[in-house]
Amino acid sequence: MMEELSVGTRVEHPRYGEGIISKSKLTAYEIFFEKGGKIEITKRNTDLTVLEKNMDAPPHKGLSIGEVEEVLKYVLDQYGALSAVVPLGEKWKGGTMLLQPANPELKPKEIPIEAFFHKIVMLRDRLRVLEQNINSHKVISDEEKVNLQQYITRIYGSLTTFNVLFEEKEHFFVGSKSK
Repeated sequence: MMEELSVGTRVEHPRYGEGIISKSKLTAYEIFFEKGGKIEITKRNTDLTVLEKNMDAPPHKGLSIGEVEEVLKYVLDQYGALSAVVPLGEKWKGGTMLLQPANPELKPKEIPIEAFFHKIVMLRDRLRVLEQNINSHKVISDEEKVNLQQYITRIYGSLTTFNVLFEEKEHFFVGSKSK
């Protein structure tokens, strides 16, 4: 990621040539280029080369885009809104599950394994959020937290059957270890 640039900094862009930053917004710079006129360029753009920093610029106040991203990631992670990409085991991709009723007169139900796997991952993610909410709850006593945590651990243990679907062991359900 590029460092935060101040208003008045001279930059160069391969397409627009030399320019001067006239405004620094949250996610973009407004730059006046000799060739292209006033153009807004995202702060993530790696095509900008700094020719001369504006040393007279007042110190930057507020958050940089990188700092905002970092804070957002932290908050979203705390509330379980960030879901990691969990890969399905290679051998299951494109496969289906067949639920065959005991009664031969009833039709079987086919479910794409990807759809079923997605539901399992969502269940796991929601259990993790529940776990975080219990652990950070201000009213529940420590003893109650431990009891609820043990219950959640037993739920994870019941779901270990589905570990066969996961590509990587780090995503497996883990219940309480036997002694």
